[in-house]
Amino acid sequence: MRAAEPFLVMAKPVGPLCNLDCGYCYYLDKRALFPPGERFRMRPEVLEAYVASYIDASPGPLVHFVWHGGEPTLAGLDFYRLAVELQRRYLPEGWQCLNSLQTNGTLLDDKWGAFLAEHGFFVGLSLDGPAHLHDEGRRDRRGRSSHDRALRGLRVLRSHGIDPDVLCSLQARNVRHPLETYRFFLELGLTWLQFLPVVRRDERGRLDPWSVVPEAMGEFLCTVFDEWVRHDVGRVGVQNFLEPLLVVSGQPANLCVMAESCGRALALEHDGSVYSCDHFVAPSHRLGTIADGLGRLVESLGQVTFGQAKRDGLPGACRSCSVLALCNGGCPKDRFATAPGHEAGLNYLCTGYRRFYEHALPYLVRMRSLGLRGRPIAEVMGELELAEAAERRRWRTAPRNALCPCGSGKKYKQCCLPRQRR
Repeated sequence: MRAAEPFLVMAKPVGPLCNLDCGYCYYLDKRALFPPGERFRMRPEVLEAYVASYIDASPGPLVHFVWHGGEPTLAGLDFYRLAVELQRRYLPEGWQCLNSLQTNGTLLDDKWGAFLAEHGFFVGLSLDGPAHLHDEGRRDRRGRSSHDRALRGLRVLRSHGIDPDVLCSLQARNVRHPLETYRFFLELGLTWLQFLPVVRRDERGRLDPWSVVPEAMGEFLCTVFDEWVRHDVGRVGVQNFLEPLLVVSGQPANLCVMAESCGRALALEHDGSVYSCDHFVAPSHRLGTIADGLGRLVESLGQVTFGQAKRDGLPGACRSCSVLALCNGGCPKDRFATAPGHEAGLNYLCTGYRRFYEHALPYLVRMRSLGLRGRPIAEVMGELELAEAAERRRWRTAPRNALCPCGSGKKYKQCCLPRQRR
C-alpha cells in the first residue's frame, strides 16, 4: 500500500545498543522491552523486508532512509553495504534513495569515511559543545571522555569530503553556556547546527536532573540567535532559526515538533517492530511489524489519531497564543504541564519557546521581507549594524537634562544615565 504523503522511518539497526552511556539518553532503557539475552541486531531478512516495504509505501521519487540508534555504526559496515545493495534492487527506475546516519562519531575510521562518501550518506554528528560541557553528559561505559573521539570522527568525515550536521543536546549543564557552545562550533567551521532540548521523566513522571529548564532554554536560544542574526546568516544554518523562518514565509514546517499535527515519522526497531514515533517506543504505541506493511501502518486509524491528537489536544492557552503558528504545542511527549485554568496538555517548555519566538519574530519578519523582494536574507546583518550604530550614537550624545532615550518620560540623568547605559 502506497502512502498518500511522504513519511519517515527512524530505523534502529542495533536497537538501543550504544558504546556510550549518555546520562540524558532517552533510548538506552528500551532494552527493557526485550527478553534477556537479546542480541539487538537487525537480521538480513528484516532489513530486506524494511527496504522493500519502505520503497513500496513511499510516494517517491525520493526515498529517505534514516539510520538511528542507539549507535547505528555498531551494526558494522557490511550491514550498510547490504542496505545499499537492497535499495538498488528494489528502487523503481527514475527514483532515488538518500541515506542519513546519526552517530556519536567515536567509531568512525577511514573505511567508514570512504563508504559514507562513496554512497552519498548525510551524516549527523552528536556533539554537545567544548569538552568540559560535552563530557558532562556524554561518557562511555567506563566513564571516559568521548569528546576527543567525536572530534576524531569529525576529522575522518571531513577528510572524505563530508561536512556533517551537528546535533547538540541542550541539557541542564550546557544550556548555561550559550555563546561558549555556539562559538565552539564556529571555531570548528561547522555550517549546520540543531539544538535539541532534553526533557526526561522517570516512571513516576518526575523530571530527570538532566532536563533543561524552560527559561534557560529560551535564554540560550535568544542569546545564540542574537549572535547569529548579526554575524552568521547565510554562513551558518541553525535549524532552530531557519525552520521558524520557513513558517513566517508561509511554508510548512519540516520539523514535526513545529507542525500542526504529527504521526509521519515512525520508529522501526531491530526486530521489525514498528512504533508511532521515536519518542513513543512503548507497548501502547506499537503499531505492528514490518510484515504488516509500512504504508498500512502509517495510514492506520491508530496512527492517524495519534498524529491528530497533537492538534486536537491543544489547551485553550495555546489556541490563543500569538506564536501558535511557530510552536503548535511542541512535541506531544513534553505536553505534561498545566495551562492557566488548570487545563492539561501544556508543553513543559512553553515559557522557553514563547520567549524565543517572540524575541526572534521581528527579525524573521524582516528576513521574509528581504526574501520577498528578491534580496538575500543575509542583508539583515547589514541593516542591523546600521540601525544599532545609530542607536548607539543616540545614547552617546543624549544631553543629561533631555528626555531619556528609553522613552520613560523622565530626564536622562534621572533614568538610564546612572545605570551607565551610555
